[in-house]
Amino acid sequence: MKAQIPVELTCIGAAPMRTSTDEISLCGCYIETMFTMEVGTTLSVTLSLETEMIRCTAVVVTKYPQVGNGIDFIDMSQDDRLKLSRHIAEQIK
Repeated sequence: MKAQIPVELTCIGAAPMRTSTDEISLCGCYIETMFTMEVGTTLSVTLSLETEMIRCTAVVVTKYPQVGNGIDFIDMSQDDRLKLSRHIAEQIK
């Protein structure tokens, strides 16, 4: 679904990138950015919901130079996945 959620992306050896999602699902997100990352890059992701933070490990799966990246969530706790699920359900109502 279309949703702008503040997100911090951290790659080993690089400064964190703060941006927002353009789309989000339980499986991943899409971010628009001029400074795209390479496919296969592993990231630490922190999503900032209204009152909660969700942390997970993710991998870059698509790259559209100077447009954006598709990111798959590959390791997220059950609790955080439930928080994200609730947030998405609330936005759909």
